[in-house]
Amino acid sequence: MAKSKNILITGASTGIGYDLAKVFVENGYTVYGSVRKQADADRLSQELGEKFNAVLFDVTDHAAVDNEAEKMYEKIGREGLGGLINNAGIAIGGPMLDLSLDDYRQQFEVNVIGLIKVTKAFLPLLGARSDHHSEPGRIVQISSVAGKIGMPFMSPYVGSKHAVEGLSESLRRELQLFGIKVIVIGPGPIKTPIWNKGVSEEANTRFKDSFYEESINIFQNSFVKDAIKNGWTSEKAARIIFGAFEEKNPKARYALVPQRFKNWILPRLLPSKALDKFVRKNLKLRPKK
Repeated sequence: MAKSKNILITGASTGIGYDLAKVFVENGYTVYGSVRKQADADRLSQELGEKFNAVLFDVTDHAAVDNEAEKMYEKIGREGLGGLINNAGIAIGGPMLDLSLDDYRQQFEVNVIGLIKVTKAFLPLLGARSDHHSEPGRIVQISSVAGKIGMPFMSPYVGSKHAVEGLSESLRRELQLFGIKVIVIGPGPIKTPIWNKGVSEEANTRFKDSFYEESINIFQNSFVKDAIKNGWTSEKAARIIFGAFEEKNPKARYALVPQRFKNWILPRLLPSKALDKFVRKNLKLRPKK
């Protein structure tokens, strides 16, 4: 069977999603990129050319997802999709003590439930059906280093990415029935707009009178700014992800982590209590006397 050169990428308007769309187009794929605004659809279509097709839906709008899946089936049903890249996501930050349940619901609705909905809607086009005419497609889940390592003031985001890691483990084994591979990508610090949209200096004004105000400021001025300063560009990350996607026998998970020893190897080697002590000391998380 032939390999389909159609790819669906969610959250294609900025960051890794945008650069992934660009890389796939450059390599001869027809990209369907989900965006939430018509203005973004028009911009991307102009910038990326005729091989890019904007798909208008928010991953939390399940009816819109189903509608676009039906339209895509009518358009490329026989060819199917060669890949689905679940990239859409947000990052909500802050201490659990000061966050609302709605904050957590929003985080999980986008990063987890939205991802599940999109996957279910497009699985038939990837090969989860009896009459598929192309090679089975692949699913790429954009997780995070936070899917394995939990830092303070990021529990909504960390929890959502841990969930993505877990459900991807199960899904990868289930989809062996159809030959559909599931690949998890765990980026570390990447220079993307997600940090400005969620865990940002503006967001910190919300916690001005929090017990954690001092620690949050330290966290903002160390972790977040360091991530923006020393992180990889989204273009570099996108090219590595494309390379993983193209591998004949891809690994189940790839860690895309700048300063690998500091940001990936060491935190996972240290005992949990040793890492707790390091965080407590550096973020001044000691009880006030």
